Amino acid sequence: MSDDPVAVLERIAYLLERGRESTYRVRAYRGAADAIRQAGEERVKELAAAGRLKDLAGVGDKTEQIVLEVLAGKTPSYLIQLEGSLEEAENGPGAAVRAALKGDCHTHSDWSDGGSPIKTMAEAAIALGHEYMVLTDHSPRLTVAKGLSPERLRLQLGIVEQLNEELAPFRILTGIEVDILDDGALDQEEELLAQLDVVVASVHSKLRMDSEGMTKRMVAALASPHVDILGHCTGRLVVGRGRPESTFDAELVFACAEKFDKAVEVNSRPERLDPPRRLLRLAVDMGCKISIDTDAHAPGQLEWLPYGCERVAEVGVDLDRIVNTRSADDLLAWAASHAA
Repeated sequence: MSDDPVAVLERIAYLLERGRESTYRVRAYRGAADAIRQAGEERVKELAAAGRLKDLAGVGDKTEQIVLEVLAGKTPSYLIQLEGSLEEAENGPGAAVRAALKGDCHTHSDWSDGGSPIKTMAEAAIALGHEYMVLTDHSPRLTVAKGLSPERLRLQLGIVEQLNEELAPFRILTGIEVDILDDGALDQEEELLAQLDVVVASVHSKLRMDSEGMTKRMVAALASPHVDILGHCTGRLVVGRGRPESTFDAELVFACAEKFDKAVEVNSRPERLDPPRRLLRLAVDMGCKISIDTDAHAPGQLEWLPYGCERVAEVGVDLDRIVNTRSADDLLAWAASHAA
């Protein structure tokens, strides 16, 4: 256990993200970490001894207790509780699949609707032992998610290039989660899509379109030489009030994915777990490649991969059909083949 209260507070914030806790709670712990860091070790100890830690703006009752426990040489019980929250999934039937994954092909940063800078997301991926992550912020029409205009995406490409020099040998692969529009067109300039390493295409609008229209929409996207992965194909949500699956001819869509050598995403977000098992089995039976992704919008969410791995293990998928078991170079070669 760290004897640094800043490190412990930041670890708790990370674990809260992993557990899908509210942004408010995450910020409370990060804010307390910043306050303790800025105050300095000696002042923190003085305030703690005087019972005045809450004099620091950003430190409240719960975060004060965490700091006091750390300064007393104890491991906070709250930290112990949070650390165990993924243990079952990590050691479950998907453990062998998880161990084979070399990266994550669907991640977001604060350039769109993620909560953390690109570098922070990359550093979290490095800490998990990943060799790469594909940065897939949203496309322009998803304004609620601050989708990237062509101009902003070009700026992001420059930032990624700089970060790759700094973080090597880890690699941030350029990408996008591009919206599949009503007619199957893609929501970004073709010239830009052609420059990206990996493109995830997803439906985010008119999710209750009739089956025939949705099928045509997905098939058109999969036929595009720019698309590599079909993201969260049913659009369902399985928590809270939930959201029903979009309807489409799954056999036709998966046949198209197999024909064009595209991957069907297994989205590991606990509220999505998309596609449902029956469709995942169908995709596997039809010979589709699979990409197991987190769709992470925060560093802690990068640890959601075991949820997807467990479902893939249940269905039974050969590791060589999971695209993110490949090295970065092999993944790039596979993606580049779609434009050949």
